[in-house]
Amino acid sequence: MPVKLGELLLKENMVTPQQLQEALNHQKMNGGKLGKAFVSLGYVRDEEITSLLSRQYGVPSINLTHFEVDPTVIKTIPAETARKYQVLPLSRSGATLTIAMADPTNVFAMDDIKFMTGYNVEPVVASESALEEAIDKYYGSSRALTLKQDAGGGGSRQPALGSAPSLKEVVDGPALTFDDMASVGLNEVDLDSIGDDEAEVENVKDADDEIDLNALSKSSEAAPVIKLSNVLLIDALKRGASDIHIEPYEKEFRVRFRIDGILYNVMALPMKLRDPLTSRIKIMAKLDIAEKRLPQDGRIKIRLKVEDRSREMDFRVSSLPTLWGEKIVLRLLDKTKLMLDMTKLGFEPESLSRFKRAIEKPYGIVLVTGPTGSGKTNTLYSAIAALNKPDTNIMTAEDPVEFNLPGINQVQIREAVGLNFAAALRSFLRQDPNTILVGEIRDYETAEIAVKAALTGHLVLSTLHTNDAPSTISRLVNMGIEPFLVGTACNLIQAQRLIRRICAQCKYEVTDVPTKAMMEIGFTPDQVGTFKLFKGKGCGTCNGTGYKGRVGLYEVMEITEGIRDLIMVGATAVEIKRKALEEGMLTLRMSGLEKIKAGITTIEEVLRETVL
Repeated sequence: MPVKLGELLLKENMVTPQQLQEALNHQKMNGGKLGKAFVSLGYVRDEEITSLLSRQYGVPSINLTHFEVDPTVIKTIPAETARKYQVLPLSRSGATLTIAMADPTNVFAMDDIKFMTGYNVEPVVASESALEEAIDKYYGSSRALTLKQDAGGGGSRQPALGSAPSLKEVVDGPALTFDDMASVGLNEVDLDSIGDDEAEVENVKDADDEIDLNALSKSSEAAPVIKLSNVLLIDALKRGASDIHIEPYEKEFRVRFRIDGILYNVMALPMKLRDPLTSRIKIMAKLDIAEKRLPQDGRIKIRLKVEDRSREMDFRVSSLPTLWGEKIVLRLLDKTKLMLDMTKLGFEPESLSRFKRAIEKPYGIVLVTGPTGSGKTNTLYSAIAALNKPDTNIMTAEDPVEFNLPGINQVQIREAVGLNFAAALRSFLRQDPNTILVGEIRDYETAEIAVKAALTGHLVLSTLHTNDAPSTISRLVNMGIEPFLVGTACNLIQAQRLIRRICAQCKYEVTDVPTKAMMEIGFTPDQVGTFKLFKGKGCGTCNGTGYKGRVGLYEVMEITEGIRDLIMVGATAVEIKRKALEEGMLTLRMSGLEKIKAGITTIEEVLRETVL
């Protein structure tokens, strides 16, 4: 529409070519629609644009300041949808719903509203400013991208995020360069150069695994459902989300994004979309849409065309039957966000040197521990990228293989055919490896083979789910591995977490933190007052959160002779931790305190992820 509106105004001699160019520049700098740019610059009045569009498209215009809408009609369109599309329901007559909109050519909005309400939609034109005022009047004043914290049970807080944009909003806007995709944010990117909605997201199919179109349900083929699924995937990329949660409940069907480790509500969908959207996602991931009783895992590959370049994106898909339908979680696997430079992950200098020493040894086990989503895979990929040389044979067993790394032999675990971690490890030992990466040590069999590989001249890297580094020893012994084998085989155990960074754009100094509170979180009296504390005010760049991006906390426990002796005699995790601290290990909390002192993060973030 931007070029069309400009052409119309030029044709009607309402603006000059120079004014059009200035309006386009103003739009590029400030965002929004071209009409708003003309009005802001004072070249054209809102009413003149409304009248022009009304004549051009044969659609009646309306002055909303003199029109009162029945509250029952307002309820036909949810507030989120009204703000998303900038529309207002005016009246209902039989099966026809009349809506006011600034852009009568927005077929995306009309299609979605028709599908959502079940009514035929008739548009009338209203000015943008009048629409904004009317929407605030009838739905309550709100800003779509304002974060709200609603207090939950037990003192927890559930953040909410503004509604996801329409496909039209995603398509319109300044162009996105190919390199910009590495740092997409909430307010900084639009995919202008993507074509229409069908061309915009293309499902990448394997040549030997075509989808049988006859098996697709009709509901999942409906245009609004396809558009909605496309919008979800693209909007997750725009906002820098790592996961999409699609969750059905008894009277609610919601979508949440995990951004920088925190879940935000982004959309409340009509219940009638539950089955069609679920089926659409499952079809894209090549899952069985008829099977609703068992969990399923799949993968979606989409191709985005950005400024004539094709870029593939991967989504790992998991469906899980719940009480009110299937919950679907999509994990965004973005190669551009994979950080393979260990010096930029957030290691303290001494911790990094210990980790490097351990992975440079010719044999032994290096374990990285932490909960799901703590960056373990990224750390291990960084390690094998540093070890990846022509004279080294590196083999990995992963479930799933998240990123393809050139020069490294990666094996996808397939439990259904008997290819589990233990079977892959046995096969690796016959493949003349130097370095082996095991995605996760889940059972005694895998742990036993990993220990034997480490004791026979191989470097083994793997992950384990434990709370901290010293308790990993107890976990391995509990699995059935003898303490003397654990002590002999292990080079290093590292626990890690991810915390949010303070937004660089709205960072400010905090001066009113009491000394007692600082000491309670772990600072010594000597340290208090020797450094500055910072927070983020919240801005457009960080979407009002005060945080942008994440950084790691690392607890690196090198298995020295002293710690090895304790392991051999069956010492407890507490005794091992005490010895490691004597030898200079930084705990997760201590690593967090270092990040606070450096002005990287806040006290709240460190308290959220660590304990004393």
